[in-house]
Amino acid sequence: MQDATPVRRITRTASATTPDYGVPGAAVSALAFAFIVVASLYLARSILMPFALAILLSFMLSPLVRRLQRLRVPKGAAVISVVLVAFAGIFAIGGLMVTQVNQLAADLPSYQATLRDKIHTLRGAATGTSTLERASEVLEDLSSELNRPDRSAAAAAGARAAAPNPEVKAPIPVQIQEPEHGALQTVVALISPLIDPLVTTGLVIIFVIFILLQRQDLRNRLVRLAGSHDMQRTTAALDDAGRRLSRLFLTQLALNAAFGLIIGVGWWIIGVPSAPLWGILAVILRFMPYIGTWLSAIFPLLLAAAVGPDWSMFIWAASIFLVVDILVGQFIEPMLQGHSTGLSPVAVIASATFWTWLWGPIGLVLATPLTLCLVVLGRHVERLKFLDVMFGDQPALTPAELAYQRLLALDPVEAAEQARQYLRDKPLIAYYQDIFVPTLKLAQADEASGRLEGERLQRVREAAGELIDDLADHEDKAEAAVEETDDKPLAKLSRAEDSAELAAALPKDWAEGKPVLCVPGVGEIDEALALIIAQLIERHGIGARAEDAEALSMSRIFGLDTKGIKLVCLCYVEPVTNAQMRYAIRRLRRKAPDAHILVSLMDEAGDVEDPTPNVSYARGPLQETVEAIFSVAAREADPADEITPGIKTPAEVG
Repeated sequence: MQDATPVRRITRTASATTPDYGVPGAAVSALAFAFIVVASLYLARSILMPFALAILLSFMLSPLVRRLQRLRVPKGAAVISVVLVAFAGIFAIGGLMVTQVNQLAADLPSYQATLRDKIHTLRGAATGTSTLERASEVLEDLSSELNRPDRSAAAAAGARAAAPNPEVKAPIPVQIQEPEHGALQTVVALISPLIDPLVTTGLVIIFVIFILLQRQDLRNRLVRLAGSHDMQRTTAALDDAGRRLSRLFLTQLALNAAFGLIIGVGWWIIGVPSAPLWGILAVILRFMPYIGTWLSAIFPLLLAAAVGPDWSMFIWAASIFLVVDILVGQFIEPMLQGHSTGLSPVAVIASATFWTWLWGPIGLVLATPLTLCLVVLGRHVERLKFLDVMFGDQPALTPAELAYQRLLALDPVEAAEQARQYLRDKPLIAYYQDIFVPTLKLAQADEASGRLEGERLQRVREAAGELIDDLADHEDKAEAAVEETDDKPLAKLSRAEDSAELAAALPKDWAEGKPVLCVPGVGEIDEALALIIAQLIERHGIGARAEDAEALSMSRIFGLDTKGIKLVCLCYVEPVTNAQMRYAIRRLRRKAPDAHILVSLMDEAGDVEDPTPNVSYARGPLQETVEAIFSVAAREADPADEITPGIKTPAEVG
């Protein structure tokens, strides 16, 4: 037994110091899984791209199928008719594009001379004495000199070639001629480039028909795969994805069609060649986020510059494009589709880059809907929550978390900017209550767990003090006046329009000096709350000052200045026990026996039991604490006035 104890101690020590490789192993597994997924997407792109296109088209066509079914058309007939009409329209548009391309190819030689003349005109208009042009001429002369052949070497080579040499035979000319192709080879040469597009189109048609016919069955199978025990979450995810994608695709198709129609008609009116081709191209390319619209305008604008003898057609074409793009992109599209598709701008750019690298131009078209599916999945599946955080348009941090993060980074400037934005239509007390008090609670939780302590805690407190001081000069918008039927002194104080009138309505000894003392209950976090309450009280005409975190310590309590103090506000952010409050109240009562003690508790849980006289409690919102202080001041102005509902006396609390 004596030998076993040291062994057990050594074993515990060794196990305690054994490094944990769980996290690196999980990271490696995640990276390996991501690599396998990306490789599979790339290697199986010939099947996955048609399937993804079919899903996109099925979301566009499913509302039409459902509408036909409501008209009592059989499901199979509705699906076949909708698919045939849709692909007939797609093939008709493709045929129109081919016709326009052939016509444009036949007309291009006639535009080259005009474009060449305009280029020469631009060159002639430029001055020829610039430094860059002189440097260009010097480089051209140097290049021609270096590339000039050596005349002596050329002459020697010519002399050797002219001299007869009986040992060297004259070269025999050789001509390579390909054999004539047969009819079958000609047909194969014509069809081979079309095999891949035809196969892809056939797969898309088959997939679309299959998805539309088996939509309910596919939905049920997805529910089964996700887990039939959690049908509510799976159904919500499917409904959310279907609604978002259908709205996105249909709205985008309508907007793109309207954009292309207006552009095509406008360019046709001013005489841009092959205007229907450019309108259709604008409809297609506009599915590509950010760059598609501008890519569709490059070639038609070049043609507009090449067709006419002057620049009027180019100016008109560019003006039409810019006006229509601004109207559709900045006004109509946000109004119909919302300012966001549910994706952050960075996510849209990143997804477009990734899917274009993976699947080419088709990937660029599918980038937004595929990423939107991932975001919807992340919103409803807990393990995939990181997808919503990374790609969604919702803020990654709550306002309180963002403010706390800025305080941890010792950057109160950005936190103050966040506060200024919030205060554009809200009063200062609302910012403190809705954002800054939750921020202090986050700091208190970290302090209680030991993650925030020592010098770092002190620096966070200093950053919070800087932010509070920066907001001292904020002026709230005029608030609604209290009903005139309420004649209580507290209501009179609330109806005061500015600090001067409020101070005049207060008792004299409350309007002068510093009658309110705000004392932190426990530590630095409570000190920040004391600063906030003192600032809010002073904004309404009652003088107040806040003590630091060590005010109730043995070394500081005897030196605490309580001269002229009418009310002591004991401030607590963190949960506090009755014993702790009674201890603090007894210490304050020795220093200020005649002062009213108000305990401000930001924690709304639990009950307070304390029969101490001349002590009241304000629990919850900061507004309760402010009203409680005004209520004490109002009772001195009119002793018959009752305590407002925001105050909880010890009897009421007990």
